[in-house]
Amino acid sequence: MKLKTVEKDGKTYAEVNENGHPIYVHDDGKEVGFDAGRAVAKIDELGTEAKNHRLDKEKAETSLKAFEGIDPEGARKAIDTVKNFDDKKLIDAGEAERVRTEAIESIKSSYDTQINQISQERDTYQGQLHNELIGGGFSRSKFISDKVAVPADMIQAMFKTNFKVENGKPVAYDSKGQKIYSRTNHGDEATFDEALEILVDGYQHKNSILKGSQAGGGGFSGQGGSGGGKSISRQGFEQMSPADKQSFFKDGGQVTEN
Repeated sequence: MKLKTVEKDGKTYAEVNENGHPIYVHDDGKEVGFDAGRAVAKIDELGTEAKNHRLDKEKAETSLKAFEGIDPEGARKAIDTVKNFDDKKLIDAGEAERVRTEAIESIKSSYDTQINQISQERDTYQGQLHNELIGGGFSRSKFISDKVAVPADMIQAMFKTNFKVENGKPVAYDSKGQKIYSRTNHGDEATFDEALEILVDGYQHKNSILKGSQAGGGGFSGQGGSGGGKSISRQGFEQMSPADKQSFFKDGGQVTEN
């Protein structure tokens, strides 16, 4: 991106927005104000976070030095030998081994059952959370409502894999697996709608899914096409199966209102 400038009285000045932030022009032509104060604060925050990670690592390494030179397998055998000596005071070594094995199996079986139950509950909760945050994000999207010509479930089918739930909120990733950051709040992750707009803007056949007035401007510049001119009426489109709808858009098809 490059700084947007104006020339006055033979001198060049940086152009600023209504908030007094210098304006930068991204490669796709979108103009965004750069909040230097916020960016510096974010850099300081990330620097502090990195320092804390380094200190935690050094602390862990220091703790591990206390165990240098100890053979884990040898220590384990020594502990078992001492325990066998204690057991012989009550019963012979062979009986002690049998009793110990039965006790371990009983405890293991009980814990396995509890762990499986907890795992199932966790997976169910994670699935519900994902459906609410990701699926709900598509169904409630103002971007889809205002600027997209196809149903939200079609957009969800196309871009749902770009979103993950992290720390209880949806986080977007591009096609290269890179996290998508906000263009206005520098250093912060993009909001759901902001990330979805960026993903749609980079979609090869975006003109086939955007409303007519959005396909050629309003921040939606870039490569795109009509997929060889394939088109279908809204009525015909609604009669297609979900799989056929998704395939239709992947091939660059367009929905007309006629």
